[in-house]
Amino acid sequence: MHTGYLFLAAAIVAEVIATSALKASEGFTRLWPSMVVVIGYAIAFYCLSLVLRTVPVGVAYAIWSGVGVALIALIGWLVLGQTLDLPAVIGIGLIVSGVAVLQLFSKAAAH
Repeated sequence: MHTGYLFLAAAIVAEVIATSALKASEGFTRLWPSMVVVIGYAIAFYCLSLVLRTVPVGVAYAIWSGVGVALIALIGWLVLGQTLDLPAVIGIGLIVSGVAVLQLFSKAAAH
């Protein structure tokens, strides 16, 4: 696997953890969840900066945001009990499909 994509995976995981903790921070009024948010986003952006050494910014950002959206929606559903209606599921499916098309067929993606 291309090392840029390992850093991209780390950036996505850190961003998803930070975003998940954002709700628990209650507007940055709770210390520990707020610390998770700040540290998680710092790690995410650092890893993303390393990704951009070898992966085009548009490709990296599309994958980072698309996978992040899908994972956050899944966590919201599984952990926070938030509902996803059919249009939401279809929309998330389209996002994931777009990332797959980008990775599998685009010459813009670093391979």
